[in-house]
Amino acid sequence: MKFTWIIILVVLVLAGLGSVFTVRQDQDAILLQFGRIVRSNYQPGLHFKIPFVQQDMTFDKRIHTLDASPERYFTSEKKIVNVDFYVKWRISNPVLYYQSSGGSALQVEARLSPIVKDALRFEFSARPLEELIAGGRRDITSNVMKQTNQATSKTLGIQIVDVRIKRLDLPDTVSESVFKRMRAERMNLANALRSTGEEEAAKIRSNANRERQVLVAQARQKGAVTRGQGDAQAAEIYAVAAKKNPRFFDFYRSLESYRRSFSDGRSVLIMKASSPYLRYLQHGDGLLK
Repeated sequence: MKFTWIIILVVLVLAGLGSVFTVRQDQDAILLQFGRIVRSNYQPGLHFKIPFVQQDMTFDKRIHTLDASPERYFTSEKKIVNVDFYVKWRISNPVLYYQSSGGSALQVEARLSPIVKDALRFEFSARPLEELIAGGRRDITSNVMKQTNQATSKTLGIQIVDVRIKRLDLPDTVSESVFKRMRAERMNLANALRSTGEEEAAKIRSNANRERQVLVAQARQKGAVTRGQGDAQAAEIYAVAAKKNPRFFDFYRSLESYRRSFSDGRSVLIMKASSPYLRYLQHGDGLLK
């Protein structure tokens, strides 16, 4: 009898434990009865169920990441590109999510991957390689999100939060040809710029030389005019001085001649002692005559 009560007590405890379940803030839950969904949309907290008859299932409603393997696509020019991408998704309809995958995230991602790849294939085939390199990937991911959301929300019960292209590579052979073409284009551009620069430099040098010649000619002309005016003014001053005191003017001119003749300190002047040129060097007698 005592053993029977123990069994009954154990059964009651198990029934009590099996009649409650909790739902966390980051979870969605559904209630099954013999494999059939009888309730969903549970709020976070403690909930009750019929033990041994009903079964609760909880799903993580946080964002999941599908990191797919790189895929090869063709552009509109039939060029091959290797695309590495990932997808962010979360559960939007727990009932449909369970019905489509049995609550398995791996099964959902197995079905999601070809949907995203088909959408990417369509977008890449509609664009040239130049547009993809220049920044058309943002439009691609936006269009892929719209297309996949339309499909997955009705079939898998999930919402696509984001689609990102991590890397976009060209095959080695294509990359080499593209790099060679880009290098040739840059070399042609550099040569064109260099030729234009040399032409402009030649024009600048030519203009500068012409301006220099003009400035030098103008300066020489102005200098000649100034020297002529100075010589004329000096001649006039000498003439006035000569008129006032001819003997002193003659003496001054002779001293100037001596200074210029012996200014270097090495000149030798060979003349007769009786030469008139030396009269002012002979004890100054020339001043008295």
